Amino acid sequence: MYAIIQTGGKQYRVQPGDVLFVEKLPVEADETVTFDTVLACGDENGLQVGAPTLDIPVVAKVLKNGKGKKITVFTYKPKKNEKRKMGHRQPYTKLEIVSVNGVEAPTAEAAE
Repeated sequence: MYAIIQTGGKQYRVQPGDVLFVEKLPVEADETVTFDTVLACGDENGLQVGAPTLDIPVVAKVLKNGKGKKITVFTYKPKKNEKRKMGHRQPYTKLEIVSVNGVEAPTAEAAE
Protein backbone atom coordinates (compact mmCIF):
# COMPACT_ATOMS: atom_id res chain seq x y z
CA MET A 1 0.00 0.00 0.00
CA TYR A 2 1.24 3.47 -0.84
CA ALA A 3 0.06 7.04 -0.35
CA ILE A 4 0.79 10.45 -1.81
CA ILE A 5 1.28 13.00 0.97
CA GLN A 6 1.92 16.73 0.87
CA THR A 7 4.31 18.51 3.22
CA GLY A 8 6.47 21.58 2.82
CA GLY A 9 4.76 22.49 -0.45
CA LYS A 10 5.92 19.25 -2.08
CA GLN A 11 4.26 15.91 -2.77
CA TYR A 12 5.83 12.55 -1.93
CA ARG A 13 4.85 8.99 -2.83
CA VAL A 14 5.46 6.93 0.31
CA GLN A 15 4.96 3.39 1.51
CA PRO A 16 5.77 1.71 4.83
CA GLY A 17 9.52 1.41 5.37
CA ASP A 18 10.51 4.37 3.15
CA VAL A 19 13.09 6.89 4.40
CA LEU A 20 12.81 10.41 2.99
CA PHE A 21 14.07 13.93 3.54
CA VAL A 22 11.42 16.68 3.82
CA GLU A 23 11.43 20.37 4.66
CA LYS A 24 12.15 20.95 8.35
CA LEU A 25 9.25 20.04 10.66
CA PRO A 26 8.86 21.45 14.20
CA VAL A 27 9.40 18.08 15.96
CA GLU A 28 12.29 16.45 17.78
CA ALA A 29 14.07 13.21 16.90
CA ASP A 30 12.38 9.90 17.86
CA GLU A 31 8.90 11.47 17.83
CA THR A 32 6.09 10.43 15.52
CA VAL A 33 4.31 12.62 12.98
CA THR A 34 0.90 12.02 11.44
CA PHE A 35 0.27 13.56 8.02
CA ASP A 36 -3.25 14.85 7.41
CA THR A 37 -2.88 15.96 3.79
CA VAL A 38 -3.06 12.59 2.02
CA LEU A 39 -3.93 13.28 -1.61
CA ALA A 40 -4.23 9.69 -2.86
CA CYS A 41 -3.87 6.14 -1.62
CA GLY A 42 -3.41 2.99 -3.65
CA ASP A 43 -2.74 -0.71 -3.49
CA GLU A 44 -3.02 -3.70 -5.81
CA ASN A 45 -6.80 -3.20 -6.02
CA GLY A 46 -6.61 0.33 -7.40
CA LEU A 47 -6.18 4.00 -6.60
CA GLN A 48 -8.33 6.10 -4.30
CA VAL A 49 -8.09 9.84 -4.98
CA GLY A 50 -9.21 12.47 -2.50
CA ALA A 51 -11.28 15.52 -3.24
CA PRO A 52 -9.12 17.34 -2.09
CA THR A 53 -7.76 15.01 0.65
CA LEU A 54 -8.45 11.58 2.12
CA ASP A 55 -9.07 10.70 5.75
CA ILE A 56 -6.26 8.11 5.87
CA PRO A 57 -3.52 8.28 8.53
CA VAL A 58 0.12 8.21 7.44
CA VAL A 59 2.42 7.85 10.45
CA ALA A 60 6.15 8.59 10.27
CA LYS A 61 8.98 8.47 12.81
CA VAL A 62 11.46 11.36 12.88
CA LEU A 63 14.99 10.00 12.58
CA LYS A 64 16.85 13.31 12.77
CA ASN A 65 16.85 17.01 11.99
CA GLY A 66 19.81 18.48 10.17
CA LYS A 67 21.16 20.74 7.47
CA GLY A 68 21.96 19.86 3.87
CA LYS A 69 25.22 20.44 2.03
CA LYS A 70 26.38 24.02 1.72
CA ILE A 71 25.75 25.80 -1.54
CA THR A 72 27.52 28.98 -2.62
CA VAL A 73 25.48 31.92 -3.87
CA PHE A 74 27.51 34.53 -5.74
CA THR A 75 25.96 37.70 -7.15
CA TYR A 76 27.72 40.47 -9.01
CA LYS A 77 27.10 43.47 -11.21
CA PRO A 78 29.49 43.71 -14.11
CA LYS A 79 31.65 46.83 -14.54
CA LYS A 80 30.57 48.16 -11.11
CA ASN A 81 33.01 46.30 -8.81
CA GLU A 82 30.00 45.07 -6.83
CA LYS A 83 30.00 41.45 -5.71
CA ARG A 84 28.63 39.41 -2.85
CA LYS A 85 29.34 35.81 -1.84
CA MET A 86 26.96 33.96 0.47
CA GLY A 87 26.45 30.40 1.59
CA HIS A 88 23.26 28.54 2.43
CA ARG A 89 22.45 25.22 4.14
CA GLN A 90 18.82 24.11 3.82
CA PRO A 91 17.38 22.56 7.02
CA TYR A 92 15.63 19.19 6.66
CA THR A 93 13.91 16.46 8.64
CA LYS A 94 14.69 12.81 7.94
CA LEU A 95 11.60 10.59 8.25
CA GLU A 96 10.88 6.88 8.19
CA ILE A 97 7.33 5.94 7.21
CA VAL A 98 5.92 3.59 9.84
CA SER A 99 2.42 2.90 8.52
CA VAL A 100 -0.03 3.87 5.80
CA ASN A 101 -3.71 3.37 6.72
CA GLY A 102 -2.71 0.98 9.50
CA VAL A 103 -0.52 -1.20 7.23
CA GLU A 104 2.91 -1.34 8.85
CA ALA A 105 6.32 -1.90 7.27
CA PRO A 106 7.50 -5.51 7.13
CA THR A 107 10.20 -6.26 9.68
CA ALA A 108 13.33 -8.40 9.27
CA GLU A 109 11.88 -11.00 11.67
CA ALA A 110 8.77 -11.44 9.50
CA ALA A 111 10.93 -12.14 6.44
CA GLU A 112 12.57 -15.18 8.06
